[in-house]
Amino acid sequence: MIIDMSARIIDGNAIAAKLRAELAHEVEILRSHDIVPGLAVILVGENPASTVYVNAKERDCKKVGILSRDIRLHSEIKQDALLDIIEELNADSGIHGILVQLPLPDTLDEETVIKKIAPEKDVDGFHPMSIGSLVLNLDGFIPCTPHGVIKMLEAANVEIAKADVVIVGRSRIVGAPLANLMFRKAEGGDATVTVCHTKTHNLAEKVRQGDIVIAAAGRPNIITADMIKPGAVVIDVGMNRIEDTTRDSGYRLVGDVDFNAVSKVAGAISPVPGGVGPLTRAMLLYNTIESARRRLV
Repeated sequence: MIIDMSARIIDGNAIAAKLRAELAHEVEILRSHDIVPGLAVILVGENPASTVYVNAKERDCKKVGILSRDIRLHSEIKQDALLDIIEELNADSGIHGILVQLPLPDTLDEETVIKKIAPEKDVDGFHPMSIGSLVLNLDGFIPCTPHGVIKMLEAANVEIAKADVVIVGRSRIVGAPLANLMFRKAEGGDATVTVCHTKTHNLAEKVRQGDIVIAAAGRPNIITADMIKPGAVVIDVGMNRIEDTTRDSGYRLVGDVDFNAVSKVAGAISPVPGGVGPLTRAMLLYNTIESARRRLV
């Protein structure tokens, strides 16, 4: 039976705006010490979604006073040439964070490119050393989307410790690092975490156990109302384009959650767009500022 509860909407735009205001103050403090946080963003090719996302990141940098260096490269760039650019940025004292927008063209090896970024400038948190630090609960850069999910839950006053959390999706960008964050013995952790994936049997039954459900599968509307325990908190990380002939663009963005139906069962839910996305970008700023702050030590 589905109970109509009219879930509280967790507004990612509002949470991110408040966080950016706090980060802008941090930038002012750094500037008083003659340190201007610098972020280099490398975009290879003209993937429409990546272009929109990079443009948004650059606007966010401007809002908080971070220097943004925009490097746009042809999709046919050779890997050695891209690695040389990253090496130059590694050596540039005015750049505190390096982000290579993914996905890269098939002609480039993402693993090699990510490993080339200096770990101390890996503000995306994808370098093996960053992931290793996360797993071992050591200091290091946390991947932006998982960190954004934690910040969103905290801002919404959702108790993570002792909660039963179900994560649908095990990607190394979201699902896997988020699971590590939420079960580790630290602030934002101490949850009991179940990770579901394409080989999971009885998905609906497992998802219904979650006090907190995080959808990060990359499949439109995979999470339906009958899969949600009444009153559960649902965070939708999915960002999927589906055809919509009523719009000039020819498409609209939806998440992994059937929002209209699930919002009648859940206690709180994040929308798409306007949910996790703004927090992902905010945490990129956070990591860049943290990298610059380490210059003061």
